[in-house]
Amino acid sequence: MFETAQQVYEHLLSRAPENKMEPRMQPMRDIMSLLGEPQTSAPVIHLTGTNGKTTTARIIEQVLIAHGLRTGRYTSPHLSKVTERITIDGEPVDDDTFVRIFNEIAPLIEIIDTKLEADGEQKLTYFETVTALGFAIFADAPVDVMVLEVGLGGITDATNVADAQVSVVTPIAVDHADLLGDTLGEIALEKAGIIKEDGFLVSAAQDPEAAQVLLDAARAQHANFKFENIEFGVTDRSVAVGGQQVSIRGLAAEYNDIFLPLHGAHQVQNLAVAVAALEAFLGAGEKPLNQEVLQEGLTQVTSPGRLELLRTNPSLIIDAAHNPHGIEATATTLRETFNFSSLGLVVGILDDKDALGVLTALFDHFGDDVEHLAITKSNSPRAISPEELTEIALDAGWDEDQIFTTESVVDAIGWVVRGVREMEARIQEAGRTLVAGTGGAGVLVTGSITLVGQVRDLLGTEAAGADPSVEVEGHYDFSDFFSDETDQEEDDES
Repeated sequence: MFETAQQVYEHLLSRAPENKMEPRMQPMRDIMSLLGEPQTSAPVIHLTGTNGKTTTARIIEQVLIAHGLRTGRYTSPHLSKVTERITIDGEPVDDDTFVRIFNEIAPLIEIIDTKLEADGEQKLTYFETVTALGFAIFADAPVDVMVLEVGLGGITDATNVADAQVSVVTPIAVDHADLLGDTLGEIALEKAGIIKEDGFLVSAAQDPEAAQVLLDAARAQHANFKFENIEFGVTDRSVAVGGQQVSIRGLAAEYNDIFLPLHGAHQVQNLAVAVAALEAFLGAGEKPLNQEVLQEGLTQVTSPGRLELLRTNPSLIIDAAHNPHGIEATATTLRETFNFSSLGLVVGILDDKDALGVLTALFDHFGDDVEHLAITKSNSPRAISPEELTEIALDAGWDEDQIFTTESVVDAIGWVVRGVREMEARIQEAGRTLVAGTGGAGVLVTGSITLVGQVRDLLGTEAAGADPSVEVEGHYDFSDFFSDETDQEEDDES
């Protein structure tokens, strides 16, 4: 019997990671059968894609809550704590429930493990086990609707034991090529596996190759299908304080002048996809959403680790972009929203990602302007060593004079903060800008969700502008790095 969530987490970590396994579905079907088919306990909205899945899921969740529905959201990976993956009504499942349900299902998991090992197979993986736990928790709650994000791909993803009423596909790009294929068509075919018989497909705008695969799959399943920029889409957006003012053409109505408390054109695209998915789920795509209820839900939307401002003077932003497509969106939004006059980067990347592509995309956007690029590593065992990542950065075009290599995330942040402060002083003295901006000095931490989560934990707060001189127990005191005074004009511009 496990007594704490941490003990359960350590047990889960002892299991094989999903990216080390051959594709399979039968073990998940077997454990679902023993558990009483909890994946059928509530209707499902299922999301796949390369980027934007988690944020889109969070938007859908909050609007469903505003409609008075009890929600269960399953997303991955987590930033700080494993319970973030399984949320009830927008909040991580409490530790007591997490431990209680795991202890209840553990004997059944052991039955499946024993059978698999007897057949010469790997026992249930980390992700398969957490997914089974998530379904069991949602059935125990119970919830009115499950919002599920795939872990990887779609066809053989553990979440695909559920039959979705609405299947959502966010933008598809090349990622996990070794597992999903190295063309957009091959990757789309994997992700199309979540489209179910007589279901409803809602897709973001896609490359024509990927779009055709999704269209063919929907037709084969006799599923309704709607694509962004054809049946729905963004009609207007403008930057506003704390987010964006946007208008969306949905499947059943126009939703004008709504506020989204997130930054970037890509987040408005996520909103458009979410709105269409909600219309499909709540009214088969034919009944408009109540705009007041929609806005009520959107007001509660957050996206931790996605262009999240954690400190000011200088501004420190974390963003979990981990592939070239994500970096493109991050770079564009950073310029549009924050408009920094000087910028430094802290980068760490995992070994199953396109490190050269990520560093090349960063160089294409910032290489001529950024003087300070700190290469480091998160505490993940899959993190690329800083030395190896530095060699990749040089191949991507970065110069040795721009780079500081360290295994210490704290030292990386400190080096970049000092650097951008020096840059800002030179800019002010010369009366010019290096990055053609007026938003002051900024630091972007990116490249890996594990690095972003670690920095978030080190800072010990979710609040932008928090007093950096107050040390939170278990976290690092960054008072030497950031000013405890906030320039209000600078914040308003950002």
